[in-house]
Parts: sequence; structure tokens; C-alpha cells
Amino acid sequence: MGKLIINSYDEFASHLGEQLGVSEWLTVDQERINKFADATLDNQWIHVDVERAKVESPYKSTIAHGYLTLSLLPYLWNQIIEVNNLKMMVNYGMDKMKFGQPVITGSRVRLVTKLHGINNLRGICKAEIDFTIEIEGQRKPALEGIATFLYYFK
Repeated sequence: MGKLIINSYDEFASHLGEQLGVSEWLTVDQERINKFADATLDNQWIHVDVERAKVESPYKSTIAHGYLTLSLLPYLWNQIIEVNNLKMMVNYGMDKMKFGQPVITGSRVRLVTKLHGINNLRGICKAEIDFTIEIEGQRKPALEGIATFLYYFK
């Protein structure tokens, strides 16, 4: 499935209830985890201390921060959809967000999306996107929920 191109509210609305797309797989490596830890000041050993995690972690490895997994959403979302004719796009909120299982360092993740709901709010497109961040080879997802974006079309 190629990238979905959207040029208007009506085009977006025509996909209600449909899968919008699936991103490419992305490897979550220790370097990415360490940079996220530095940026957020969250240096808990389960994320950054490889040797200690091998011994003390129930996963026998470091794991990605849950919020790192969430922060991949915009990058992965941009692989699925291109919305044109915009003045701007704003993140509006998250609903029913649930971390299903940790992302073990070295795992690959991808985003699967579906258009959950869409409304025209006086010319502003409010799109609710069901999202699932899957872990390659795992039945249970890393993260799922509903992301709401506001698209201001020209």
C-alpha cells in the first residue's frame, strides 16, 4: 500500500472506517533509547544500563521508554499519509492510549492506522485515528489508542 494522498476534508472523510495504511518497520536501537533518555532526563537503568539489564531485567535486555514508542508516531504517520493544501496541522489529543508490552532494544516496530472518526468543525478537519504500534514477531502491540489531529485546510 502506497502513501495516502489527501487534498481536502471530503477526500479524508471518504476513508472513514478504513485502514489508512501501514508504515515501514523501524529498529529501536540502544543509541535511539540513549538519546531519548538524554533529551527527557529519564535515565532509569531499565532503559540505559545494558549490563545491569542483562542480569536484573525480566526481559534480559534494556527496553525503550514508553514515551519513546509514542514519540515515533509522527515519523511513522508521515510514512502513511500526506495531507496537502494545509495552513497547519495540530496534535489535539490522545484517547484510550494503552501500552501493551515493552519494546525490547533491537526490536522493530511499525504503525498501523484506521480512520476512526472525522468531523468538520467550522472549516477545521478533526480526524480521529485508531493507531497500533506493532512489534515485529509479537502478537501483542507495544502501544494502541486514538490520536486526534486538527487539519486546517486552505
